[in-house]
Amino acid sequence: MTIYFYKAWQPYGCFSNFSLHSIEMQNTLWATVEHYYQAQKFLGSPDEEVMPLIYQASTPEEAAALGRCSTYQIRSDWETAKTQVMREAVHKKFLTHCDIREILLSTGSQLLIEDSPNDYFWGCGANKTGKNHLGQILMTVREELRILSMKVIAK
Repeated sequence: MTIYFYKAWQPYGCFSNFSLHSIEMQNTLWATVEHYYQAQKFLGSPDEEVMPLIYQASTPEEAAALGRCSTYQIRSDWETAKTQVMREAVHKKFLTHCDIREILLSTGSQLLIEDSPNDYFWGCGANKTGKNHLGQILMTVREELRILSMKVIAK
């Protein structure tokens, strides 16, 4: 079976980067994965000063809009760094929040797909041909958490 997720308020919405689950990265508490991810686009770039604006954004939607604003110059290595940045943030989110960690683990080996109609990189896109990198990251994190929980039980 396949689990499709997209909006934070829908079933499995905790898998969305817009879900209201904070993460602490580099000694800073970020409101959501989306806040952190969007801000990291500018780390070391000429427009690094936008990072505090993204951090202070009142919603993940506002953080995303700031991060996608074409008037700001993103860091030069973003295309190669973005997947690792996302993986670390998603991993931290599910390590931090036991309630959603249990939801992720409860999906067993089911295929997880971000059902974004517009995103063909992180999601599956309108015609379901996208790369689904967010779903792939979630499935990898799920397996890592499963292994980690087995090690804890074995002790």
